[in-house]
Amino acid sequence: MSEDAIPETLEDHLKLLRAREDVARQMGGKEKIARREAAGLMNARSRLDALLDPGSFSENGLLGVSTVFDEDREKTPADGKVAGFGLIDNRMVGVVSNDFTVKGASSSVTNMKKIGHIKRTATDRGFPLIFLGESSGARMPDNMGSEGMGTMLGNDPHQYARVRETPWVSAVLGQCFGSSAWYSCLADFTVMRKGAVFAVASPALASLAIGQKVEPEDLGGWKLHSEETGLVDRVVDTDEEALAEIRKFLSYMPSHNGETPPLAPVPEGSDKEAEKITKILPDSRKRGYDVRKIINCIVDLESFFEFKPRFGRTAVTGLGRLDGGVVGIVANNPIAKAGALDVAGCEKVTRFLVMCDSFNIPIVMLVDTPGFVIGIEGEKKKAPGKIMNFMTALQMCTVPKLSVIMRKSYGQAYLNMGGGRNSDSVAAWPTAEVSFMDPQYATEVVTWGREVSDEEKQAIRDEMERNSTYLGLAQIFAAQNVIAPQDTRRYLIEELKIQQLRRTRGIGRHNLANWPTTF
Repeated sequence: MSEDAIPETLEDHLKLLRAREDVARQMGGKEKIARREAAGLMNARSRLDALLDPGSFSENGLLGVSTVFDEDREKTPADGKVAGFGLIDNRMVGVVSNDFTVKGASSSVTNMKKIGHIKRTATDRGFPLIFLGESSGARMPDNMGSEGMGTMLGNDPHQYARVRETPWVSAVLGQCFGSSAWYSCLADFTVMRKGAVFAVASPALASLAIGQKVEPEDLGGWKLHSEETGLVDRVVDTDEEALAEIRKFLSYMPSHNGETPPLAPVPEGSDKEAEKITKILPDSRKRGYDVRKIINCIVDLESFFEFKPRFGRTAVTGLGRLDGGVVGIVANNPIAKAGALDVAGCEKVTRFLVMCDSFNIPIVMLVDTPGFVIGIEGEKKKAPGKIMNFMTALQMCTVPKLSVIMRKSYGQAYLNMGGGRNSDSVAAWPTAEVSFMDPQYATEVVTWGREVSDEEKQAIRDEMERNSTYLGLAQIFAAQNVIAPQDTRRYLIEELKIQQLRRTRGIGRHNLANWPTTF
């Protein structure tokens, strides 16, 4: 029957319903979908097919349309956002997939209601929330004028609240302006496809605002956000890879903050890798090395999932498994700036600690740092404040915290990396060196402005080095254990059994749940 005919029977009503559903599922039309396919881009619905377990998607709001202007009702199938619930590895998730073929997936009253419903349901019922971002921002002219603002921005007062109750995930899969950018900043994990753009507003609007042409990549490309802002956790080449990264991230996460992360089988051969640590660690403390090689020797085979590898390279953060259980790894990386923590490294670690504490993930800190990067540039970037944010977050964590001092641990960084009772247990390798600062620099400080022979300087330095060994820590119980490097994996597994939150069944107090998402 035609759309204009008045349904008379139940069968007529059902036929009309099916017809409307079919139109909605065609999104912006076959021509637009074909152009995307030719460009190698997935669409809103094919992304969901790739992300979710087959046949598990339950859509909400399929018949939603824009209602601000009558002429838009027939032009806005699903109002540009495909929303609903589905399974990933047989666990429930809520998901919103932006349909760029419908008015650039711009935000309007109906589709924001859909998002609000998915978000509230996921949060209240306790499962992850996923945003597949590709949006031109707010829809014009729907949002113009006081009525538009009052209707649109007052639609859901809790749209951005209640973060860190369930894991939030965001994928930047095209141009992401306005709300798509906000969700990416709020997410616990954000993956970005190369070629996508993530910014407050479009290059066109930014160009008008500053009076000169702005290139998309400069405004919000993958290099900016993975290397300079740190707002992106992983970068990929294709949509398919982005969706696979989301599935992998969620495999480490609990569905909500009231449960512990899922266990996984331990791959055969995981215990043997620890024997390689002594071959990776250089004999000379002046030589750098890539701490990720050490991490991969400690965690279960192929289980390390790194966050922000291009940002704050002086530190390495990521999720891994020990004996099948999930842990958060925080490590200094001597291959970059000798492992001295800079402002970016502090921000990266702080944000990671916040996520781990919010979702009941124990923390393992691998220490090899001469301190913090000092100088004018660091001070301009508020280095003292970033250092204190880092330490405050660590002290507020209520999940188990284990620290292993591998080599250097100097000055304030000793505290930031878990020393001085900032961990539940501290272990040291025989190669550990702990002091207020590097003996070489300390010698120069105490002899500054004095006539001192080379022999006297060397004697002072030798004494400082002698007093900086692991023995000093062990003798005053500032280190609870001294272990061989190759025993680190076994030690951490056993220590985590001791430090488990048995009274609360592994659930922390989530002191950091309301920590600002960016700082």
